[in-house]
Amino acid sequence: MIDPSLIVSCSANATCSVVHAVVMSLLFFLVLMGGFAYTTWLERRLVARFQHRLGPDRVGPAGLLQPIADGIKLIFKEDVTPLDADKIMYWLAPMIKAVPALIVLAVVPLGSTMLVPWFDGRWYEVRLGLTDVNVGVLWLLAITSLGTYGVVLAGWASGSKYSMYGGLRSSAQMISYELSMGISMLVPIMIAGSLSVVKVIETQAEPALMLGWFFWQNPLAAVILMTALLAEVNRSPFDMPEAESELVGGYHTEYSGMKFALFFAAEYIGMIAMSAVFAAMFLGGYHWPLPATWSPLLGPVNMILKIVVLLSSMVWVRATLPRIRYDRLMAFGWKIMFPLALLSVAWQAIVLTLAEDSTAMTVYTGLAGTAFALVVLAVLMGLWRSRRAAPAYDLTDSRSSLGWAIVYGIGAVVAAPFALYDWLKKQRGSFEGFWEATRREREAARAARAAEQQAGSSGDSR
Repeated sequence: MIDPSLIVSCSANATCSVVHAVVMSLLFFLVLMGGFAYTTWLERRLVARFQHRLGPDRVGPAGLLQPIADGIKLIFKEDVTPLDADKIMYWLAPMIKAVPALIVLAVVPLGSTMLVPWFDGRWYEVRLGLTDVNVGVLWLLAITSLGTYGVVLAGWASGSKYSMYGGLRSSAQMISYELSMGISMLVPIMIAGSLSVVKVIETQAEPALMLGWFFWQNPLAAVILMTALLAEVNRSPFDMPEAESELVGGYHTEYSGMKFALFFAAEYIGMIAMSAVFAAMFLGGYHWPLPATWSPLLGPVNMILKIVVLLSSMVWVRATLPRIRYDRLMAFGWKIMFPLALLSVAWQAIVLTLAEDSTAMTVYTGLAGTAFALVVLAVLMGLWRSRRAAPAYDLTDSRSSLGWAIVYGIGAVVAAPFALYDWLKKQRGSFEGFWEATRREREAARAARAAEQQAGSSGDSR
């Protein structure tokens, strides 16, 4: 047993606070950079399995040294700067994209507190996280939105239309999906009664096992948040800002070498960060499936397990779903996710109000469970019906409806001036041709008369 008089809180000691901040910052940086490298390996291996391929397996055992080989290749790759680029913003954009991805986890702890012995004979109580602020969720919302500016500035500063289109898509996508992301984050805030990420995580540890996770209390908000986080890091099927099918490479088309590597790193570090944020908000953070109360070191193990599972699900989505068409992507954000996010918040407000009355809460729990079972049954029935052969749709263009008549009427009104202009242009050409032919005929007749007169005058002279 440790003498309680020898235990010192690190936050109450200035020297320990500075050392803790420096050590945890370096630890987060090294973990995120190493995680970025091997997330690329994980994605390539999983996608290869989904497609019945082997994936990287030549560089090192099971291809584990492939990320190092890729890094060496990018270091020695030629670095090109376009002539029409805005040089300062062109160089700053990759850093503006990468830095927010690195610092977003400053308020997300990897574990609870643990005692660390020091050379002065005392034990310091250290939190396994960089900092704990009472507005941590606001920090997450603020920092996650900054990375989009790097994408927009990269597209604008490259001097390329393809890159510019990718930047514009990113800004529109940010506005559409960050709104749903912020609203869905209100649910854990309402349940925990605090904006502190640590408080949100600790609230989920109160019931036994994994029953305290906020995911079970509001799965709709959890699904909306996960979808919005996918869109936030431009992952498939929301990777329209870098759509190679129509934009070559999108906002990073004109980047190469280490500047491209920064964009590449920012995407995968963002995936890790968003997985950690989702795990903290709805999956209990560092609590369970392993009992973190047994040892503080089990907390980081729980977080790593959840992050790996969420990263694998992101890769699974990429290997399964096609890219969404851009107009449907925007409509999905505004017409589906935004109303459902509002519905999830209203649902949670009703639950918290009814929780004050045990009888009302019991009735509500029964109704909510019945509704959830009906939704699951409807989804299963829909999946079963989708297995049948698709009906033969009539793809002929039926244009006899009132809608088509209105569309054609508007089109005729708009096209009338242009049609009149084309007709006048053609008539002018025909008029010019007519007068030109008439002029030539007159000249030919005049020349014939002159020739006859000259022939007559020469006969009279003889």
